[in-house]
Amino acid sequence: MDLLQGTLEMLVLRTLLAGSLHGYGIAKNIRSVSNEALDIEFGSLYPALKRLEAKGWVASEWETSEHNRRAKYYKLTAAGRKHLVREHSKWADFVSAVGLVMGAAPEVKG
Repeated sequence: MDLLQGTLEMLVLRTLLAGSLHGYGIAKNIRSVSNEALDIEFGSLYPALKRLEAKGWVASEWETSEHNRRAKYYKLTAAGRKHLVREHSKWADFVSAVGLVMGAAPEVKG
């Protein structure tokens, strides 16, 4: 399933709300929580993580992974948490508005 523009950053921030993860862990978590519907490509994920870090919403540091390898772990900052709250509210309003339109439209057949 394709993501709407700007959605990936919100999903990453929401995922990091539970704690720090490396890139693969973030992608795996999003896929799992979405019942396999959202498959995040690393070619999109890592640039998004860099953007989030540049905005100060995510911080990173190198740690040893569960497989005893060095990996960059990302964590949500206080500014990132505030941004997530704002974005979540906007997203809820958007989903509600789309739901109203879809519920009001005649049934689509085809």
